[in-house]
Amino acid sequence: MKKYTVLLSGFLLSLSLQAEKIHRVVFNPNEVITGKKIALKDINPNLPSNWDSFGYVVIEYRISTSQRFHVGFTTDGGYNELRIMSYVPNAWNRFAIPLRFFTQQPGSAVDLASTYNQPRYTGWINLGGHRCPLHGVDSIGFRMRNPIGNPFLEVRDVYLSREDPGDLYMESRPAVDQFGQSNLIDYPDKAHSLEELQQAWNKESNEQVTTSAFNYSQYGGYKQKKVKATGFFRTQKIKDRWWLVDPDGYLFLSVGVDCVHPGNGGTIRDVNKRGGMFQSLPPIDIMRKMGQANRNDGSVSLSFGLWNLYRRYGDDWQQKSMDMIFKRMDKWGINTIANWSDGRIQEAGHKAFLRQLYGIGLSHSLMGLADVYNPSFLTDLDKAMQKQTASLKDNPWLIGYFLGNEPAWLGREGQLTQSILDGKDTPIKTALKKFLAEHGDTKQSRSDFVFKTFETFLLEADKALKRHDPNHLNLGMRFGDPYGLSDRMLQLCGKAFDLYSFNCYDRAPRKDGLDRIKQLTGLPIIIGEFHFGTVDRGYAQSLWQTDSQRDRGNAYRYYVEQAYAHPSLVGTAYFQWSDQDLTGRFDGENYNCGLVDVTDRPYKEQVEAMTQTATRLYDIHNGKLKPYDQPVKRMCGHEGMPNQWNK
Repeated sequence: MKKYTVLLSGFLLSLSLQAEKIHRVVFNPNEVITGKKIALKDINPNLPSNWDSFGYVVIEYRISTSQRFHVGFTTDGGYNELRIMSYVPNAWNRFAIPLRFFTQQPGSAVDLASTYNQPRYTGWINLGGHRCPLHGVDSIGFRMRNPIGNPFLEVRDVYLSREDPGDLYMESRPAVDQFGQSNLIDYPDKAHSLEELQQAWNKESNEQVTTSAFNYSQYGGYKQKKVKATGFFRTQKIKDRWWLVDPDGYLFLSVGVDCVHPGNGGTIRDVNKRGGMFQSLPPIDIMRKMGQANRNDGSVSLSFGLWNLYRRYGDDWQQKSMDMIFKRMDKWGINTIANWSDGRIQEAGHKAFLRQLYGIGLSHSLMGLADVYNPSFLTDLDKAMQKQTASLKDNPWLIGYFLGNEPAWLGREGQLTQSILDGKDTPIKTALKKFLAEHGDTKQSRSDFVFKTFETFLLEADKALKRHDPNHLNLGMRFGDPYGLSDRMLQLCGKAFDLYSFNCYDRAPRKDGLDRIKQLTGLPIIIGEFHFGTVDRGYAQSLWQTDSQRDRGNAYRYYVEQAYAHPSLVGTAYFQWSDQDLTGRFDGENYNCGLVDVTDRPYKEQVEAMTQTATRLYDIHNGKLKPYDQPVKRMCGHEGMPNQWNK
């Protein structure tokens, strides 16, 4: 077969008259890091070595797994790579990568996910690795960490483009079936008919459930121990161990899940740019009936998750799906509806909940640092706090509020201050220039300015929150770096928060890290996010990878029981209730991280592990029971790789 590429609309396209050749990379499951470099001249001999004049590198490839892989280029400045997750395993596709991702530092978005995640249409990109000019480019590399099974990747073309050619699904077989499941991967629990689903749904609906196994009070506290009741959640230290206390005075540990809402994933982003990927689409009339919004291009937001709920419950889908959520939480021992959840579910009066605050100066700030120098800052902050707490300040089910989530500037203070100086004239820019003029323009003085600014924000936010809602707790910032905050930052948190919160994607929270937080803040600790996933359903494997669904459940047991063994740990929130969208949410993510799949069926191994752990947590935190101590052997995180290849 001959392959031709031509010059069209500003695209560079090289001409190759040779027979098409497939280049295959087999990832070795016995290697921790495995991969292969391929000389670009062997794929496309007409590619230049200097890529400055181009905007995109386009790869036509097929990979046998949805597991993340790294793609990079050897250049004069070193090896330069990023991470790719494919929505279409076992299928040929064209994937266009903006070259700026290889040459420029990630931008200045407000939080970590929006900074590093980049959506495409047949997959998504996570930024990381080395950055340098694309000069002397001579080879392309593909690597994977801890391959699951025996995956392989095939490449048949690499070329450059000045403009975005778009992604392209290149198979005749649809990538997504009628229920929103992967049509390219088979697995034992896959639904093949509506009748099969209805049988599973009916079995679950007819099941009788109680919370007796956990000895929960009406608010989810432990009936084993009662102390002073205030009518609201609070914290109390008993014999060097921190606890939450529920409104009735029972000791409480927050066992939560994030993103609890009807729908179960399966929302389709930009369906008009994904030709041939869907076997069928959710009916537009049903989507409108379910409240899905019309978009600016005239299309309707489509969701397989919602379509499956309508198939299950009909017109009464909303109330019945909420009832099922509460029933499942009762069964699995979940006593808290955590962050990013549907407000109607949070405020239904069935479970304790956590609430994220918005509009307090962070949402549109540069890298998540509020401009406290703006003359309207205090007034705007006060108004936002008053508005958001007005309907909640007397709600006994609310535990407290998070101020923010994973500020992107931490550890990047130099980039932040330079962005401020390079940007438009603002009050924070004026304040920064004045500070540097007085203290000298050094790395330390720039860091000091950021700290001073953040300190002002935290202390003023806490005062405003307490002024408008003295009944509920300030849960802090949900920092994205579990352990990297400086001593003075942790000491500041001890003054500004009621609890210290952070997101911790790890095998388990590190005891030394928790000890340091305990020592420097003096606060009880809550973990806002963690999860585990795998690739057997065609999704990406989440931030922490396991080999199987059973391992995913065991990883949860190990993480949570090890966490609650620490005397300061009073809460965890698993991210998230349902799997993410198979073809990528707004920022591209498509993780297998749910308790419930797109067809509204629980992951049996996961929820059984959660249930077992929930029965043990009171005694674990009391020090009467040892935590589960069998970590999953083969699992790994999403950190960057050292520059090594197969032996």
